[in-house]
Amino acid sequence: MSGGQQQMVAIARALMTEPSILLIDEPSVGLAPAIVKQTIEQIRMLKESRGLTVLMAEQSFHQAAAISNSAYVIAHGEIVMSGDDMKSLGSDEAVRAVYLGA
Repeated sequence: MSGGQQQMVAIARALMTEPSILLIDEPSVGLAPAIVKQTIEQIRMLKESRGLTVLMAEQSFHQAAAISNSAYVIAHGEIVMSGDDMKSLGSDEAVRAVYLGA
């Protein structure tokens, strides 16, 4: 199976127990950009259709922000920023410096 297929199977297995919270670690790792977009969209759809709370660790800020209600930026094991407004958080210069490498 491809990486994207493996990721979908892992998510499906987790959903079999009908959880109220879904913990996802790096769903985009090792996937082609088109598959990453599809995977993130599927997570968003599951979140909305099932009323799931999704706790996702993801290095791609923009992918995570696409489905987030709030975010925490962690650097060296410490929360350095948090916010509910993904657009302003993503444009903050501190986030760019710490997280996006700008």
